[in-house]
Amino acid sequence: MSEQTPTVVGPKQSDEQIRAQVQAIVLDLAPNPDGLRDAETALVQDLGFHSLALMELAFALEDEFDLEPIDEKTARSITTLGAVQEHVLRRIAEREAGG
Repeated sequence: MSEQTPTVVGPKQSDEQIRAQVQAIVLDLAPNPDGLRDAETALVQDLGFHSLALMELAFALEDEFDLEPIDEKTARSITTLGAVQEHVLRRIAEREAGG
């Protein structure tokens, strides 16, 4: 095959693009994606996540956004879609500021 497009990170994504991407991943892995209302949608109560599904979500986000693994204390404080989005945005900003 001739020229293949390499999978490299393109231009910096906007916060809204990242939020949308996070939401898509959350809904793709959610046991009950129909529970989505807004950023305050609860991962466990509304979307039906259980501990194993939450771990899968954490791994998927770490892989997608090249994030460091999340510690248990932080993970327990992330209970809504909006909190997941904010966590990913904060970790990306920290990485970019430090690198």
